[in-house]
Amino acid sequence: MKKLFVKKTLRDLAEESNHHHFKRVLGPVSLTALGIGAVIGAGIFVLTGLAAKEFAGPGLILSFVLSGLACIFVALCYAEFASMVPMAGSAYTYAYAGLGEIFAWIIGWDLILEYSLASSLVAVGWSHYFINLLGIFGIHIPPWLTSDYWTLSHQSPELFARIVPHLYGAPIVFNLPAALVIVAITALLVIGIKESAHFNNIIVGIKLVVILLVIIAGWFYVKKENWGNSWQTFAPFGAAGIGTGAAYVFFAYIGFDAVSTTAQEARKPQRDVPIGIIVSLVLCTILYIAVTAVLTGMVYYKNINIDAPLADAFSRYGLVKISFFISVGAVAGLTSVLLVLLMSQARIFWAMARDGLLSERVFAAVHPRFGTPYISTIIVGACVAITASCFPIEEIAKLVNIGTLLAFCLVAAAVIILRIKDPHHPRAFKCPFVPVIPILGIVSCGYMMIRLEFSTWLRLIVWLAVGSIIYFSYSRRHSKLAKKHALIEKQNE
Repeated sequence: MKKLFVKKTLRDLAEESNHHHFKRVLGPVSLTALGIGAVIGAGIFVLTGLAAKEFAGPGLILSFVLSGLACIFVALCYAEFASMVPMAGSAYTYAYAGLGEIFAWIIGWDLILEYSLASSLVAVGWSHYFINLLGIFGIHIPPWLTSDYWTLSHQSPELFARIVPHLYGAPIVFNLPAALVIVAITALLVIGIKESAHFNNIIVGIKLVVILLVIIAGWFYVKKENWGNSWQTFAPFGAAGIGTGAAYVFFAYIGFDAVSTTAQEARKPQRDVPIGIIVSLVLCTILYIAVTAVLTGMVYYKNINIDAPLADAFSRYGLVKISFFISVGAVAGLTSVLLVLLMSQARIFWAMARDGLLSERVFAAVHPRFGTPYISTIIVGACVAITASCFPIEEIAKLVNIGTLLAFCLVAAAVIILRIKDPHHPRAFKCPFVPVIPILGIVSCGYMMIRLEFSTWLRLIVWLAVGSIIYFSYSRRHSKLAKKHALIEKQNE
């Protein structure tokens, strides 16, 4: 049992942070841009339509407020950890120090689910906007090359039977644009973090301009009656619907988590990573609320287009040029989200492999020239491309959120524990009002987990069960820290 709860000391982590092969090239601007690059994307360009139509109506504005507050509570906890433990691995590394190896494994395994499925979801959203953009120029791709089997067969069974080709009796249906964009970004990430960060900075600038265009131009077409004249019309699904909507769009905020995975590539991680986390989250929360207000004010929530909600909203008013710029911004914005998420996933693998919980030869291999975890990056890219091209966006989104919320709860708990057990360790940034802020983070994230469907919980349980099999059959026996403690105990005897 001792092996399960063995912990890394903060001093050990500080020493480990100086022994790696990554290049420290990221400053506060690049880290903030990485946060914005990951946060502003699918939440604004994809999930707003589905969440408003199915869960919250115009009350989705309050859903984003609720999700944003929960994330701010947790972000303050992340910022404290980032200032103490300037290591790649994000919540996984923090849990190793605060809660022990078994909890670190749970979070690490959880983060694999979070980042992989989040990347898949964003790639599907990217595909929808890319197809919309091609349609403006009169270019059309066959539906069987832009959708997944379940979506196409259920939404358009007659079309499915008529146009889908077969190979040896099996229907050929997959999302080609989603797969191709992942392949392209994976190649960029293998080449290097500095090149990826420069590319991300340019993309973030483009999408911020587009989002400001949406807010300013769209405000002139807002119809107050679309928001409703009473609480019943503003929140047609009630307070429960707002809570469910918050749990659903919570995915939109996971970008600030991704900032902490690049700590070992930051020039001054103790200072710059907390800045990147907090600034990107606050800015993005404000933009999310503003865009949601404009969208639900322009289009009655029942008529919102799910695939490309913002572009469709402006097209309804004949604003084709603005719709075009929105599609360009969405394609650019979702590209940067994919870049950050895929980059973060590979670094989670690297951190776990470095500790012996996964194969070090495979997942911790760093390219001698590019200085990137290239093998894990390629593996992640291949798995995400397959998922994005074959599965529907709705099911992917539900599973992403519960994994993220669980990880956030554990990080908030770890802050409280370390404040008690190691109160004198230097903290360049301190989460204010501990334990109140971490407890608020746990309660708000826990509430949103409860609002998710039982089927989502069931999938999480299955995923954690698979992770438990891997941990007890491989990771526990290969854990470097467990071996070190066993050796020390043997010497003491």
